[in-house]
Amino acid sequence: MNPEQAASPPSQPLELKVKHILVVDDDVELAQSYKELLESYGYLVTTVPNGVEALKTIMNMDVDAILCDLMMPHMAGDMFYVAVERVKPHLCQRFIFVTAYEGHPQFAPFLKRVNAVALYKPVTLGKLLGTLNVLFSRTSSGAKKG
Repeated sequence: MNPEQAASPPSQPLELKVKHILVVDDDVELAQSYKELLESYGYLVTTVPNGVEALKTIMNMDVDAILCDLMMPHMAGDMFYVAVERVKPHLCQRFIFVTAYEGHPQFAPFLKRVNAVALYKPVTLGKLLGTLNVLFSRTSSGAKKG
């Protein structure tokens, strides 16, 4: 390689960073299904069974999206979100809640208060991928502004 080639910038911007998604769900089979599907689309996926484990995970790494069930043992999704607000508030805009409990009296006011994205089970692959794309475009444009 000659010095001119080494000094020349790449012809296209490099937006090759793999998006890392944290899946928080106590249904191990469902979490594994999300993992396999999302990895087949090129995402890096980490799964954990509850909010306690999810909190430990985000303290050790940053993630691009958090796909989180609401009703789980040890620490439900809403309580995990509240903990994230305190320790890593920038991650709050990266949540997508997934639940079978649409309109549940415990979670509906919470989802409204935090203006969270919520998908209701059963979630289609198209809906999940579309929601992730919207989230990624929103968080990347927000990062450029601030």
